[in-house]
Amino acid sequence: MCAEKVEYKTTLNLPKTDFPMRAGLPKREPDWLTRWAEMNVYEKLREKAKTETRQPFTLHDGPPYANGHLHIGHALNKILKDMVVRSQQMMGRDARYIPGWACHGLPIEWKIEEKYREKGLDKDAVDVVEFRQECRDFASGWVDIQREEFKRLGVQGNWDEPYLTMNFHAEKVIAEEFQKFLMTGTLYQGSKPVMWSPVEETALAEAEVEYHDKESFTIWVKFAVAEGDLAGAKVVIWTTTPWTIPSNKAVVYGDKYSYGLYEVTATPDECWADVGEKFLLADKLAADVFAKARLEEGQWRRVRDVPSDELAGLSLKHPLNGAEGANGEWDDLRDFRAADFVTDDEGTGFVHCAPSHGMEEFELYRDLGMLAQVITYNVMDDGTFREDLPFFGGKRILRAKAKKGDWEGDANGAVMSKLAEVGGLLARGKIKHSYPHSWRSKAPIIFRNTPQWFAAIDKAVGDGQDTYGTSIRERALRSIDELVTWTPQKGRNRLHAMIEARPDWVLSRQRAWGVPLT
Repeated sequence: MCAEKVEYKTTLNLPKTDFPMRAGLPKREPDWLTRWAEMNVYEKLREKAKTETRQPFTLHDGPPYANGHLHIGHALNKILKDMVVRSQQMMGRDARYIPGWACHGLPIEWKIEEKYREKGLDKDAVDVVEFRQECRDFASGWVDIQREEFKRLGVQGNWDEPYLTMNFHAEKVIAEEFQKFLMTGTLYQGSKPVMWSPVEETALAEAEVEYHDKESFTIWVKFAVAEGDLAGAKVVIWTTTPWTIPSNKAVVYGDKYSYGLYEVTATPDECWADVGEKFLLADKLAADVFAKARLEEGQWRRVRDVPSDELAGLSLKHPLNGAEGANGEWDDLRDFRAADFVTDDEGTGFVHCAPSHGMEEFELYRDLGMLAQVITYNVMDDGTFREDLPFFGGKRILRAKAKKGDWEGDANGAVMSKLAEVGGLLARGKIKHSYPHSWRSKAPIIFRNTPQWFAAIDKAVGDGQDTYGTSIRERALRSIDELVTWTPQKGRNRLHAMIEARPDWVLSRQRAWGVPLT
């Protein structure tokens, strides 16, 4: 007799759900978002918080730029923040979220300039009021687009009342805070080397710079001693910025290092050194320098010690001194003195100084009261040499637009060619190193002496609010340590190190949109 068939599914105690078997998210998700909006979930949570005693929770949202559609970075950022806000609300806090947009600055202006370039127009030829209105309209349009895209991600917040940096009230507050710098004497106008973007033709603050690997030319250049027992011997410098050689005003050495006089005794076929030519080099680095010049052991010899006190007081000739067609541009003798920023870790033991393009050299001659003698203005806003500079007028340090990712202009090549022609080049090569780039254009930057407005961050503010220090830097560092709980701790270390080492804050920008100080 066959056993009676059992319907086992009736014996299973399975859960029941109203959820469909298939999610169908592309179709259903917009309906859910519409339903949440109609329910006014965010507003009802705010109303409920008024009737309860809830501790407030505020997420200060760093705003995105209103200059294009959202990408995965925006989505990751906003969704993670939305999770934080929702979880805090569910844990009994009054968790508000006010979204915002950054509407000023380079990203917006860059987009408008791109539009002009496509039409063959020059931004500087457009009325500045008209240009600013175009920037405002552009930003407003993208705020509306991004707002809907963020809503589409399901992010809850007060989307009807966001904060915009271009709101006139926000600009008023900025002006009021700026006036405090003026009234407390921490604002000053100065001229010194700053990070400069030739592509965008503006100064940049440290926060607007990012570092990427860059392949640069590197050269070893000869500066002849002008007088004394060492007359005719060549001091060799090493630099990764050949374009700064036309602006050279001095060479410095370290008074604690061992230097020697070296003579070339033989040369290979391809070499920029001559038999009998004498060079001054740091002993620790001499062998490496000669190797770069394609000179093997046995093709050079050490003649004698050169103590640092023998170097003191000497003058040098620029490698373009007396060059035909230079019109005397480089015929004045170059200063030669000791400096504490010289090292013998790499290079030659000597450092070429172009105080218009290097902060350490600038500070050295500022402290000596000699800036007027060493500052040059050879490089224009767009990174070209001034038109009347012999040999190099109009040459570009960087291209106006990258070619297959390469920003290299024709200035470095022109300088190296002329140095080789006049016998001023000992060796050249390339080096890959970490180099500052503009965070917006991704182009390399240069250091360039220009007049700018700065906030002095080590000067006593003098406003009587000295609980956490007297200067901007001291207040910032103590606030980081005493007023903020960091998770993880390395976040504190990064910010502390950045503020501890930063120079005075450059406030001015050579831009038209949203920047009242230029």
